Amino acid sequence: MENPFLQEYQSDKTDQQLVVEAQGGDKKALEELVLKHQPFIYNIAWKFVRNPSDAQDLTQEAIIKVLTKLSTFENKSTFRTWSYRIVVNHFLMAKRKPNESVFSDFDTMAKNLEMTPDTVLTPLEQEEKKAYIKEMNYSCMSGMLLCLTREQRLVYILGEMFDADHTIGSEILELSKDNFRKRLSRARKDIYHFMNNKCGLVNKANPCRCHKKVTFALDNKVIDSRNLLFNRKEYLKFKEAIKYDANEMMDFIDGKYAELYRGLPYKKEFDKRTFLEDIVNDEHVKSLMKLN
Repeated sequence: MENPFLQEYQSDKTDQQLVVEAQGGDKKALEELVLKHQPFIYNIAWKFVRNPSDAQDLTQEAIIKVLTKLSTFENKSTFRTWSYRIVVNHFLMAKRKPNESVFSDFDTMAKNLEMTPDTVLTPLEQEEKKAYIKEMNYSCMSGMLLCLTREQRLVYILGEMFDADHTIGSEILELSKDNFRKRLSRARKDIYHFMNNKCGLVNKANPCRCHKKVTFALDNKVIDSRNLLFNRKEYLKFKEAIKYDANEMMDFIDGKYAELYRGLPYKKEFDKRTFLEDIVNDEHVKSLMKLN
């Protein structure tokens, strides 16, 4: 699976070929187009709203919106730019999800972390609860993303986590290259400032540690021990799925926090019934595209 946010990416069939065939009513080409971009759209949505179920809804809505407009695509830009512009605009305009109220800003999150009681675990207990501690880490970092504004969040997800350069990022978000770079820099600094002052993973002088918070999270069902949302064996990490150059870090810090974000989970596999069939068999899509 190749990252569509790289300057060039290859597959058995190009987006242009698949689009032409899909516009001609070829259902198989349409399915292949969906399967090719679905993981990236879902993972943007997942990091954007944090909740997997909300991300699934956003993904389906966005992909259906792209497909219903596919007949208007005229190859004046790349399909990547055209389609992801529709996707991110949908994300920006969508009704706010519950998590976006819980994690509204960094000050609120800092207060919530400070109010969460610590429970010191022995090294043996930390080993026994290793999976839950990692879940706590992923959950907390995902919450930090929601402390950014929606636009900042998308800039950060595209530019930092998916490694989209300023040319691609600015085209998708319809910003100037300079504005994209400035907004990415601001988002990076906001996250770094918070983590450097609060997170013990970035700055060892900070007292906040995931293993100290995990007992409270488990006892109060903040983490469901039977249904982890983030730390699951079938998930990749962003750095494995996106294949960016791990040595290319920002020039204003050492990149420790960026490494942590690129270690967040990435969902690659999806239930065919849940995504592909619901989307391709949507009656509006079928009638508009005259699928055969």
